[in-house]
Amino acid sequence: MANVETALKEAMTIDGAIGVALVDYSSGMALGTLGDGGELNLDVAAAGNTDVVRAKMRTMELLNLHDNEIEDILITLTRQYHLIRPLTKQNGRGLFLYLALDRNRSNLAMARHQLRLLEAALEI
Repeated sequence: MANVETALKEAMTIDGAIGVALVDYSSGMALGTLGDGGELNLDVAAAGNTDVVRAKMRTMELLNLHDNEIEDILITLTRQYHLIRPLTKQNGRGLFLYLALDRNRSNLAMARHQLRLLEAALEI
């Protein structure tokens, strides 16, 4: 099992990682961040992506998709991928992992796989 600090460090080893955050989507606050901050303000990204997660969860509720859970949300930019992965374990409810990747240096399928493994190992 990995604690938050270890999980964030492991996420930054994913090819192309620019920054990572563990975010509480009830408040929009980052519980932990890691990245150089030169390309991306992770606190602003945490707050902004909270709105994305809330909107998708509201939409799922309106569509009565109660038997589904969000695995991840992908935002594709011209030079970056942004992955949002809501935590599904009971002790992680209300949190999501946010990972920003450089498109030229990353493998999206592998990054999604590695983020899924990080979530499974994360102990909060």
